Amino acid sequence: MQNTRSDTARALYAALAFGNREQLEMLLHPDFVGEIAEGMPFGIGGRHEGPSAMRRNGWGAIGRRFAARAEPERFLEVGETCLLVTGRYRGEGRHGGACLDASFAHLITFEGERITRLEQYTDTARWHDAASPFKTILLDIADGVATLRLNRPDKGNAINEEMAADLEEASVRIAGAPALRAVLIAGNGPNFTMGGDVTLFAGTPSAELPGRLRRMIDGYHRAIDRLTSIDAPVVAAVRGAAAGGGLGLLYISDIVVASAEARFALGYGALGLTSDGGNTWFLPRMVGMRRAQELFLLNRRLSAQEALEFGLVSRLVPDDAVEAEATAVARDLAAGPTRAFGAMRRMLRQSFETSLGAQLEAEMQSIVGASRSDDAIEGIAAFAARRPPVFKGG
Repeated sequence: MQNTRSDTARALYAALAFGNREQLEMLLHPDFVGEIAEGMPFGIGGRHEGPSAMRRNGWGAIGRRFAARAEPERFLEVGETCLLVTGRYRGEGRHGGACLDASFAHLITFEGERITRLEQYTDTARWHDAASPFKTILLDIADGVATLRLNRPDKGNAINEEMAADLEEASVRIAGAPALRAVLIAGNGPNFTMGGDVTLFAGTPSAELPGRLRRMIDGYHRAIDRLTSIDAPVVAAVRGAAAGGGLGLLYISDIVVASAEARFALGYGALGLTSDGGNTWFLPRMVGMRRAQELFLLNRRLSAQEALEFGLVSRLVPDDAVEAEATAVARDLAAGPTRAFGAMRRMLRQSFETSLGAQLEAEMQSIVGASRSDDAIEGIAAFAARRPPVFKGG
């Protein structure tokens, strides 16, 4: 029995939804041409000649930016060779984007049972609304893990006003994400972050620099404060340089996996500046006052081994293993008792400011509260049964 054009179109949507390349090759004519609506975000719209070009630069570009699928609803025969399909795209923007729900109309042209042309018409404004709001970072939240990547690799992931604003918005989204179990922070390119964008400072008139610094640092500090207080544990993956205010992203992390080739510095004294990023609060507590004074006043740079000995990082691995190791740690933590982890994070932070008596009281109140949780019930039952616990984060 010969397939109808509607059957072929349904097969096309199924192949796109499941990434079935072999099926696409069977369905698309060698001379296939795809037309994606002009006005789509990220320059995705336009003409793509050939099945490979459409896969890579058309559908592939959409897939890299959006986790979405076309859901056809109506099929209408148009003339002897065409089919009009209407429906909705549903999904969400990747890298911190919003939900997508956009209508579409596809005019599909056939030669026999193969598709020679597809013209896409859609509500491009809905796509723009769902696109990632970030310009300098990437944010993905999947399977309980939020992955936050600094994304100015050509600038060493240096923090400018846009990145500070992006980090603040990302911290809001992370803190409000349902079922969040862990956070992974990394940098795209060879460096974690060079700290504040010194070239930006140098290009700012002296009279405008104080205001510019205030605007940038204010948002960045709110991000640090917010990420310090969430329940989900935070893991940092550090390659290359980690410097200046960017060290704040290490301080808020519970586990820091660093390359054996990484390097660390403050550098404020060389610029005639003081500190930001929580350096003066976190650093003495982590490495001791004398070491902190040396790092600040003498602009001492630390090798990865020295950073490990000082207590700035948790472990060192080969440079090409940093991402894999940090991701594995984040996934392990995501399988843990998230609420209990959150209480531990907060008590460890407050221990530097409270008396022993107050901390003992806080521990008692915390463990009594934790004992009522589903994860505690599961953990104790698993221990008694000599089996691994299955925590749900509650």
